Amino acid sequence: MQTKILKIIYLLLTLVFLNSCAAVNIGSSSLKEKGIKEAMSDGMIDATINKEYLNHNVNMFMNVDIEVVEGRVLLTGSVKKNQHRMDAIKLAWKVLGVREVINEIDVTDKGGIKRYLIDVKIKTQIRYKVLADKNISSINYNFEAVNGTVYIIGIAQNKKELKKVVNYANDIKGVLKVVNHVMYKNDPRRKKYQRKLQKKKD
Repeated sequence: MQTKILKIIYLLLTLVFLNSCAAVNIGSSSLKEKGIKEAMSDGMIDATINKEYLNHNVNMFMNVDIEVVEGRVLLTGSVKKNQHRMDAIKLAWKVLGVREVINEIDVTDKGGIKRYLIDVKIKTQIRYKVLADKNISSINYNFEAVNGTVYIIGIAQNKKELKKVVNYANDIKGVLKVVNHVMYKNDPRRKKYQRKLQKKKD
């Protein structure tokens, strides 16, 4: 329920964001590795997808969560019909700046407030463990938990760091599976994306 309230507040901020085109979505952006241009781009993508979802169907806006890292969009959450999932993917691809859509939306009747509270607890514990480890650049990681599955997206410094993050997630009670969508700091795809942003600026 807290997430739904936050999403409504987020919507109000989104409208301001889209009108001003000047805000930065700090909560969904890995600023340490990405830099301000990438953060602004990801913030705009996140806000625009949310607006698309709200215009299409309020349930989609409430039930599908979005994480954006350098144009890579991770969709998580639960919907009741496969068509709803397909609609969410299509709407995400419509948004300018999206270079990849990672579909992790569940089509299921599972859920409810009890399951939601367990997932919130899992996500909070992961975030705490990663923040507490000074050898991990925690700002570069985003997490979602849906029906006991943990999804990770972000930018890892190296294999050792990423392994620690995944192990922290696996060690938490109630986690059934960990799905990793993290990209390494020196991945050539990141440099290609950054060059595109630079060309747009020029």
